[in-house]
Amino acid sequence: MTYNFLDHTADVKFIAEEDTLENVLIESANALREAICGKITILGQETKTISIQGTNLENLLYKFLEEFLVLLDSEDFLFSEITQIKVNKETFALEATITGDKGDNYKFTNDVKAITYSEMYVKFNEEKNVWQTQVVLDV
Repeated sequence: MTYNFLDHTADVKFIAEEDTLENVLIESANALREAICGKITILGQETKTISIQGTNLENLLYKFLEEFLVLLDSEDFLFSEITQIKVNKETFALEATITGDKGDNYKFTNDVKAITYSEMYVKFNEEKNVWQTQVVLDV
């Protein structure tokens, strides 16, 4: 696991680190899933493809994570795994294949209301040679 939850006064905050931009986005999504439902196993009963277009890396991360909340709220779809992801760093476009199941089949630990831009970043840490994200979730 390459994400860690950090102390925050009212919300849920995490930082993720990975060797590629694609992998750090996957780990950020995994942290969001854990914030929503803990460490329970979600079955991969259904597959979906999502396409996101951002204006910069932070906006791409925001929209990517927000898509999982939209799918949960509008389609009762809780993702279990990102099986494929492709990111274009120049155009800030992302396409991913995800699997998941109906959210009604699971118990949630937190009601994540929104992704926030508060303290958010996406950057390459040259000292550690890793991509990093930081996100605060409104709960």
